[in-house]
Amino acid sequence: MKFISVFSFILTIAFALIYQVLSNDIVFSLMITFATIMYHFVIRLTVGELINYFMRNQADYTKKWFYVSQKELKFYQVTKVKKWKNKMPTYSEDTFDVSKHTWDEIVQATCQSELVHEVNVILSFVPIFASLWVGAFEVFFVTSILAAGFDLLFVFMQRFNRARILKMRTSKHYKNAISKEFDSEF
Repeated sequence: MKFISVFSFILTIAFALIYQVLSNDIVFSLMITFATIMYHFVIRLTVGELINYFMRNQADYTKKWFYVSQKELKFYQVTKVKKWKNKMPTYSEDTFDVSKHTWDEIVQATCQSELVHEVNVILSFVPIFASLWVGAFEVFFVTSILAAGFDLLFVFMQRFNRARILKMRTSKHYKNAISKEFDSEF
């Protein structure tokens, strides 16, 4: 993510300078494209760092906001979260490593990660305001929807995983499950 942020920043500046000389529509489009890519990556890194700075994976998972309802669990079954969640990237795998953290710490990390992605969903729509300057509302709208949808997938994963971990912690077989990968169905 950091590499893409820096690379897209450099390309945005480069195409902005070229546009100043050539005033070419293609160069302008490339400048806007790389600026939008940069925004989406930089904002995600920034939000993650800010929330981590203030929360430090100390979220109170008993708060109502983090409660996962039975209806929601059914939604996760219908969308087959369990089948695709392990194919998604993880920014910091150590945060969810059971050999380095307790289950309580991991549950708190799922809450914090959920908040990061929820904020990102909202901030995904900020680039739409750029359409007031450059036009192409449809392009900014579609890219914002796609970026928000991508972050929503991570929200679903965190909520799904948190419900599973909390269920495991309250089961009779909690001590045995700690040493094995938890993989039961709801």
